[in-house]
Amino acid sequence: MAEVRTEPVVVIGLGRFGSALARELARRGTEVLGIDNRPKVVQSLVGQLPHVITADSTDIEALRQLGVAEFHRAVVAIGTDIQASILTTSLLVELGIPDIWAKAISSQHGNILGRVGAHHVVAPEHDMGERVAHLLSGRILDYVEVDADFAVIKTKPPRDVVGMPLRESRLRSRWGVTVVAVKPETTVGGRRPTFTYATPDTVLSYGDLILVVGAVDNVERFAATE
Repeated sequence: MAEVRTEPVVVIGLGRFGSALARELARRGTEVLGIDNRPKVVQSLVGQLPHVITADSTDIEALRQLGVAEFHRAVVAIGTDIQASILTTSLLVELGIPDIWAKAISSQHGNILGRVGAHHVVAPEHDMGERVAHLLSGRILDYVEVDADFAVIKTKPPRDVVGMPLRESRLRSRWGVTVVAVKPETTVGGRRPTFTYATPDTVLSYGDLILVVGAVDNVERFAATE
C-alpha cells in the first residue's frame, strides 16, 4: 500500500485549541511547526511537537526566518488577541500561503479574517455550542453539521421503521433523510458490533445505532420520532 503523505502544517498560537490541534496532527504523522510568543507555553510543548518555537507572528521577518513562507498550510489559532490574529493572517496572505485556516472568537472577527484572506474560518466554541444544543434537545447521540443546512447524526431508529427493509421504510419521502450506516445492538458471531454500510435490504432493530444524513430540519424531525 502506498504511503499517504500530508503537507506540513504551521500552527500559530498554542493555547488549548492550537496545542490540541498541533498534537493531534503530529500524532497522525503530519510534520508540524508550532509557534507561540509565550516562552512558557512553548517550553511545555517541547517533546510533544516535532518543532516548536517562540516567535512574534506579527513580525513578517520573523516568519520568513522560520521558513513559514515555504508551508502550504497554516493555522492561525490565536485566541483572545484579535489584533494579533488578524495581523498574523494578513502576513500569511502576504507570504503567499495557499491554504490558511484561522480561528475566530466572534462572527465579526470571522468576517474580518475572511476579508483579509483566510481561506477557512473556524469558530470552535460556537460550533461546539451548536453541537451540544443538538445533543441536548432530543434523541440525537452525535451531530456533525457538514454544510450550512446539511448534517450527519447518530441516533436510534423510530419504531415504525424497525423490522422492515430500508427500501420499504420510505425514509426519503417521509422524512427526507437517508440511513447510510448501521451498528447492530447485539453481537454477531461473537464479534463486537461495528458500523457497516446500510443497503436497501438492511433491516433495522430498535436498539441499533444508525447514521442518518439530510437537511438539518429533516434529521432533527426524524430523530424526534419515537
